[in-house]
Amino acid sequence: MPARERYPHLPKAVEFAHLGWDFFILTAVIINLSLLLFDSLFLFDPINQGIANIAPGFHAFYDEAIHSRFFSIDLVFVAIFVVDVLLGWSVAIAERRYHRWFFYPFVHWYDVLGCIPLAGFRWLRLLRVFSLINRLHRLGIINVTRWSAYQFAAKYYDILLEELSDRIALRLLGNVQQQIRASDSLTERVIDRVVMPRKAQLIHEITQRLEATVGTSYQRNRPEIMAYIRELVSRSLRESPEIQRLRRLPMGQPAASAMEESLSGIAQRLVDELALGIHSTEFRQLVERTADSGFDTWLTVDEGSHHVTEQVLYDILEMLKEQVNRQRWKDRYE
Repeated sequence: MPARERYPHLPKAVEFAHLGWDFFILTAVIINLSLLLFDSLFLFDPINQGIANIAPGFHAFYDEAIHSRFFSIDLVFVAIFVVDVLLGWSVAIAERRYHRWFFYPFVHWYDVLGCIPLAGFRWLRLLRVFSLINRLHRLGIINVTRWSAYQFAAKYYDILLEELSDRIALRLLGNVQQQIRASDSLTERVIDRVVMPRKAQLIHEITQRLEATVGTSYQRNRPEIMAYIRELVSRSLRESPEIQRLRRLPMGQPAASAMEESLSGIAQRLVDELALGIHSTEFRQLVERTADSGFDTWLTVDEGSHHVTEQVLYDILEMLKEQVNRQRWKDRYE
């Protein structure tokens, strides 16, 4: 995140002051942690004797000038860190970073506890390094994502997180499958709690879909339907013995042809009226009454339907388990 976006109301000189202070604190933290580490190792007799043998002058200087005064030296760093916490808190209040003014010490708890000059809290200052690096990354000064160490850690963190989440998901899905197998009334409960309270909405949806499907299909295939009706009427008349006898009479052929045209037209108009009637209120009410009267019959549960419902749910969960169990991180990193 660029500095100008993070401090949109601050002059450029103040922004550079922020950056300078961040680098100063980062340097102080590194020096202090290095002293903490070295002084901790200095307490071990083998290391202490090794330094005395290799560099007796440095050993004497460090023992007298630093180790014997380490607590006082550490208080200097503690004072710097306390000033940093107070300045950061003040800036956070001025910039209104958090919902309440007193949130800062809770968000930056490691900074606050790291100011305590005790051995158990001093190493919390190590978290300051990561906090400052993250701050510099957000400001665009450094790009942590290009570091080899970050890429290595991010890769295995991603793998670990995916494996953990997959194992948890598989366990949950397996527990659901066991519940389905152990339940004797799952289908009945699904019908009573899920389907029946939405009975009216489902019937209305069925009616609308039937109306839209039939109407759209008829409009798209009307020429073929009309041709089929004409052919059906013509074939029926040709195969009718009465019409065959009519054709053998004088003027019978024109009469039969006129009858065929008339019957074809009537049949086509009947189909047209039926298709148009699908969109009428009367037809919608008829379908709703029919669906309502047969709804309870459709939802009748017996041993066979219960087993089918249970098996479908079980197989769906099994398919999800297979999908979750696939190690997708291998596709990303191999």
